[in-house]
Amino acid sequence: MADLITVDDPDDPRLRDYTGLTDVELRRKREPAEGLFIAEGEKVIRRARLAGYEMRSMLLSSKWVDVMRDVIEDVPAPVYAVSPELAERVTGYHVHRGALASMQRKPLPEAEELLAHARRVVIMESVNDHTNIGAIFRSAAALGMDAVLLSPDCADPLYRRSVKVSMGAVFSVPYARLETWPRGLEAVRHAGFKILALTPDEKATSLDDAAPHRLDRVALMLGAEGDGLSTQALMSADEWVRIPMAHGVDSLNVGAAAAVAFYAVTTGRPEA
Repeated sequence: MADLITVDDPDDPRLRDYTGLTDVELRRKREPAEGLFIAEGEKVIRRARLAGYEMRSMLLSSKWVDVMRDVIEDVPAPVYAVSPELAERVTGYHVHRGALASMQRKPLPEAEELLAHARRVVIMESVNDHTNIGAIFRSAAALGMDAVLLSPDCADPLYRRSVKVSMGAVFSVPYARLETWPRGLEAVRHAGFKILALTPDEKATSLDDAAPHRLDRVALMLGAEGDGLSTQALMSADEWVRIPMAHGVDSLNVGAAAAVAFYAVTTGRPEA
């Protein structure tokens, strides 16, 4: 059973995992380096534990202690009970959900390991907006994508904002980073995947005509908001595909486009 510890000093060193959560640059560097990530909210904390992540500690507003009682009784990690005001001073923002947990990261698998057991894969290039990362993971989980591969410069899926937007779906879809770009795509093709580049370019094949759901193994490549896929990535794809648009709309944001494309890729897929 965890120790329930009341803390009233925002400078208490035991709360270090939770300091400066709004400092994006600091947290982006610090969390991977220290092997931790922050889960926010009851549902996300429970999903992180269900996915096998080890808890380092929990930070709870007093009214959340009873809600999280079963978790407190089930983990050996310390639980810090604080006032909402102190939580805000420590983290830098008002913690609406009243519950935070510092979780231990797991080593990432190699891309080849994921590809060996997948049939529907999403590849992200330079997607560095944490909201978009979270939205794409949530859609990937909901629509049956098997794995996610990230270019080296993609944002961290375990950053607090990504985890929150995904509602914990980042724990449901396995992911790996490609060490080189776009050379790392060779491993995808070697594993038997057809690489489709999603682009609004008028030269691209409509998803309806491409019928990706009929392919045995598909890797769908997405680019960052605004810039889209780089020329290198587009040239590395086997085929360009686009979502048919109406009313003069030329594109969707990457989160919405991902959901539409995932549906097209997975609809009617044979049972594994």
